[in-house]
Amino acid sequence: MVFAQGKLDRLKRNVLITFLLLVVYRMSAQVPVPGVNAAAIQSYFAESGGGLFDLINTFSGGAFKRFSVLALGIMPYITTSIIFSLLGEVIPQIQELQEDADGHKKIQKMVRYFTVLLCCVQGYGMAAVFENFKSPGGIAVIPDPGFLFRITATITLVAGTMFLLWLGERITEYGLENGVSLIIFAGIAVELPSEIMRKVTLYRNGELGGMSLVLFFAIILVAFYVVTYVEKAFRSVPVQYAKKVVHNRVYGGTQTLPMRVDTGGVMPPILASSLLAAPATFANFIPQTSVFKPFFDTIQASLYPGRILFNILFALLIMYMTYFYAPIQFKTKKISEMLQRNNAFVPGIRPGTKTKEFLDFILFRLSFFGALFLCVICILPSMITNTPTRFGGTAMLILVSVAIRVMMNIQSYLYSDKLETAYKSRGKYSGSNRRF
Repeated sequence: MVFAQGKLDRLKRNVLITFLLLVVYRMSAQVPVPGVNAAAIQSYFAESGGGLFDLINTFSGGAFKRFSVLALGIMPYITTSIIFSLLGEVIPQIQELQEDADGHKKIQKMVRYFTVLLCCVQGYGMAAVFENFKSPGGIAVIPDPGFLFRITATITLVAGTMFLLWLGERITEYGLENGVSLIIFAGIAVELPSEIMRKVTLYRNGELGGMSLVLFFAIILVAFYVVTYVEKAFRSVPVQYAKKVVHNRVYGGTQTLPMRVDTGGVMPPILASSLLAAPATFANFIPQTSVFKPFFDTIQASLYPGRILFNILFALLIMYMTYFYAPIQFKTKKISEMLQRNNAFVPGIRPGTKTKEFLDFILFRLSFFGALFLCVICILPSMITNTPTRFGGTAMLILVSVAIRVMMNIQSYLYSDKLETAYKSRGKYSGSNRRF
């Protein structure tokens, strides 16, 4: 039991340190960028709602609407990682680096360098946009705008994102889950209570009916259940391994290759949302005196979340991104080659090219149902409640998938501890009947 207790203490320590690191992240998100009028920016978003920036604000844990030092969040790093993953599919040199251990380190270093560049562009643009914001009382969000403020804000925002990246690496060291995923999870989770309070406040003010409030919570609960069910669902492909005898034990036989129904995961909605937000974001950079301003304002109004055009384009982009991103997540060619090297085959299917074609066929069908599931979860709740909410499909997918992975990692840790304890208690390591 001493061994088990030691493992349990280590798990408790990892959980505690991970929690403290997330607390540091939340405290850092409250620090505003130098030169920002915090009261004015709070009044501005309270009045305007800031629907255009809700996606960015959700993933930054509310830091964007406070113009915090962490306003950019971890999204620039994720965007750069996705770009390099896509480049690896079309550029052989990058693909070779990704498959090699030392090359993978070089790719990670390049991703960090390009993340800094992307943060510089986004940070400067964000500072320029916020200079035009004013509170309902006419107070400027940035009291002293100008080139010096933009440079200071850019440096601060870049430092904030790189600090988040470093914090994510420290969280990953303790093994509960990938640090970047937990940071996004924490940023979304802390915004959920404020969303509930907002709905309750609307109900108290008479702006939201009682049945609408009940329907809102009912849909959210049902959606969480459906997301949890589908995230854990997979298609089992039978795989036959060649049998071999080692130390009077038979290894091999029939096993299964699991293929997730939602193979694309949360990335298709994120990529689709980013593409839809790009034209509206670009419209904010158009001067008020420009002749093109009315045209871009019309586009921005049409692509507001919840509108019919937004929902149609969102569904089409999710379908496309699912079929585009699923083969990147589940590499059928690499899996078929691995099965062939290990003398394994799918019953009734010849190894090699035929196995790849069979897996591609299954992946294509699973991608259809996965894309349909993502469209329903991301669009249907807002259509039924007729109000945009932070409990959108993308947020729910992240919350559920990260929570499931953390739970599975803790269960695996405890299960391995149980097996090691049982193996030791049966005298496998010492004693007159030891086997080794």
